[in-house]
Amino acid sequence: MLSHPHEIFLEVARQLSFTKAAQTLFLSQSAVSKQVKSLEEYYKTGLFERLGNSIQLTPAGELLYRKLLLARQLQHELHQEFTELSPTFSPQVHMIIGASTTISLYVIPPVLSAYLGRYPHTQLTLKNRNSENILKALLEHEIDLGIIEGIHKVSNVTYTPLLTDEVVAVCSGRNPLHRRELQAQDLRQVPVALRETGSGTLAVLEEALAEKGIRLTDLPVKVRLGGTEALKNFVRVDTCLAFLPRQSVMKELAVGELVEVPIHDLNLVRHFDFVQRKGTENNLPYKEFVQFARRYYSK
Repeated sequence: MLSHPHEIFLEVARQLSFTKAAQTLFLSQSAVSKQVKSLEEYYKTGLFERLGNSIQLTPAGELLYRKLLLARQLQHELHQEFTELSPTFSPQVHMIIGASTTISLYVIPPVLSAYLGRYPHTQLTLKNRNSENILKALLEHEIDLGIIEGIHKVSNVTYTPLLTDEVVAVCSGRNPLHRRELQAQDLRQVPVALRETGSGTLAVLEEALAEKGIRLTDLPVKVRLGGTEALKNFVRVDTCLAFLPRQSVMKELAVGELVEVPIHDLNLVRHFDFVQRKGTENNLPYKEFVQFARRYYSK
């Protein structure tokens, strides 16, 4: 069993920030610093080097970090095997998952509820950012598992499919545009509202348009908004066309607040994928969560 100071050290080492570690662990920054100092006194050496407003691991800190990651994996495996031998054994498990906006709002909540119902001793944190920033958080060891959308292929990341979704063009039910049927080339003359750079939804749209010889800069973009809800609320009251995940607008389409505008020659299907750093795919409990979520959506 990893000691409390070692768990705190792991979080500081992963984020390279006492402040961020304190926020994640729901501790004061002084409490985090005190625990790290106790380890430095125990090992008789410094574990972090302070560089102005940033920190980095010393060689001793690097060594301790690598060994503790191995120890944590062995601990997870041990807990899993004991759970199979003794159903009443329920250790506390901590997971930090990052998911893009659409997934955080519409896809993953029912999975989390079902998972926590089955594994009630799990302490789970979900970070909500766009797909590009989830990848960045993964590569910077801020999270150990991400779920993203769109096209974001990175060589040192493993992708595991979760499900597919459709991006649809929508406008306000009061907008005369909803009576039209469009072709991709018509979008050069239709005012649009788009998601921000780094959005998986935007990446899918950009790729589909490129297949038709159209660039995003060819569109009359009225506004760019960060987040699905902001874009949805804007297009409700404006005359723009917007591209949104079908998962996010099902209620609005059902009651007529938003109307789907068919674009017959534009294929806007996207994939939701789990992402992990290569070499960590078998790390528990994240491996179990991936398997659980895939089973949930395969039903």
